[in-house]
This record gives sequence, C-alpha cells and structure tokens, in this order.
Amino acid sequence: MAMEERAVPPRVVTAERVASEAGFKKSCIREVGRLLKLAAAAKPDGAIAESGTGSGVGTAWLHSGLGTGARLFTVERDEELARRAAGVFADDQRVSVLTGDWQLLEQHAPFDVFFCDGGGKRDDPQRVVEQLAPGGLLILDDFTPSPDWPPRFEGQVDELRMFYLTHPDLDATEVLITPASSVVIGARRL
Repeated sequence: MAMEERAVPPRVVTAERVASEAGFKKSCIREVGRLLKLAAAAKPDGAIAESGTGSGVGTAWLHSGLGTGARLFTVERDEELARRAAGVFADDQRVSVLTGDWQLLEQHAPFDVFFCDGGGKRDDPQRVVEQLAPGGLLILDDFTPSPDWPPRFEGQVDELRMFYLTHPDLDATEVLITPASSVVIGARRL
C-alpha cells in the first residue's frame, strides 16, 4: 500500500503560489513547515513571531497551528513581498504582517515561538534570544548538517550555530530535517 502524501494546508499552497508568481525562491521547505505548525500548536494562546516573511509560506505553516487565542507577528524587509504576504492573511486579524527591519518585532515581544529566518539570526543573535519569553521556542533553519562537535561548516567551526547550541539561556539541539538540512531548536530557560 502506497503511503499517502501528507496534507498541506490550503493557505500554504496559496503562499507557495504567491512565491512562484513573485519569483521568490527562498521559501520555507515543507519539512520545516511541519515543525513550525507543531511549535505554534504547542503555544495555543501564544505570541508567535517570524523574521523574514518572504511570500508568507513559513507564516502560513505557523498559521496552520495557530490557536484561537494566539497572535502571529511577521516582518519582511521587501515591501512588495510583505504586501503580497499580507494579502494571504487579510481575513485573519490574529496575523500582523509588518514591513521593515526585524527589530520591529521587539514591540510585540516576548514571544512564545520565534521562527528567526531573516534579520537577527546572524547580525544580532543575542538580541534574538532576548525576544523569547521564558519557555519560548526559538527555531532557526537553513543549517547544513555536521557530524562533528563542534559543528563545522565549510571546514570551519560554525560559530553561529555554536552560539545558539551553547547559549546559557537556552536548552538547544539540532534536528536533521532532510539529509541536507538541519534546524536548531532552543527553549528559553525559565
């Protein structure tokens, strides 16, 4: 018996279409998306954030797990992409698509889930951690799996990954998402 393809939420399909129409090629992959849905569902009344909306694919995955009492704040630097993504969520007042720098999210912090896929991840990682509520989940994707400790990327110790994996305020681990991609997940210590 063939395994059925796992369902993809309709809003994700819409956001993927928007990405295609916009020529945007850096959308969240479905494997990461399913993790985002799970994280949002784990915080049903939470404040959820995303840095790097793109066309809204990751946002749509977060939205698919969003509880009725939750709020989702996402920020995109590119005005046209932000406008297109906002259209995907225009019918849901729980979702706010912000246009500008990732630091716009700070006014809505602390977050119970923070998918940091854009600004902040590399340029101000300490500030990213500070946006988390106690027990808040941080999700960082687009890492290349490394069998070594400390993890390496292109022959060098991956200092960014080490920052998050060893941060004193986080309990963090790295999870293989596909054979070529991993995610760092951290929970802010209480």
